[in-house]
Amino acid sequence: MPNKAIFFDRDGTLNVDVHYLHDPAEFAWTEGAVEAIRWANAHGFLVIVVTNQSGIARGYYGEDSVRRLHDWMNAELAQHGAHIDAFYYCPHHPAGRVPAYTCTCDCRKPAPGMLLRAITEHDIDPAASLMIGDAPRDMAAAEKAGVRGMLYEGGNLLATVQCAAKSLLGEGYDH
Repeated sequence: MPNKAIFFDRDGTLNVDVHYLHDPAEFAWTEGAVEAIRWANAHGFLVIVVTNQSGIARGYYGEDSVRRLHDWMNAELAQHGAHIDAFYYCPHHPAGRVPAYTCTCDCRKPAPGMLLRAITEHDIDPAASLMIGDAPRDMAAAEKAGVRGMLYEGGNLLATVQCAAKSLLGEGYDH
């Protein structure tokens, strides 16, 4: 039986948006983010982060910095009984300065590449899954991947996740 997942954008959804965030010292969870992830874990959803990281292509930081930040996020979540199952990031940008990452790709949202890769690698049923993000590009990527999206416009992320699960997947996902 395929898995269900909640895909989260990172910057502006799970954490306060700090341009080109790559240092845990600058990281701050959005209101209700830890609780939202714990709720998703408890309700049988895989938690998958899909994030554009153009700072890599722009030469501001490397992929190791992104991986370290993601490891740090999971270590912080573990202290609260929560976890992220997988992280996907796009290091590309067509206006980048690092030649290896300066391109148009199929993974940079609004393209669906990160979601499609996660769906395949984790046997995810798109119709039973959600994408929560703070930008139209997140919703466009979700739609192209066949995943239902909900725009996060601030406030408590747990309330947003619970509302999305209830309204998009049915009453059985009530809190």
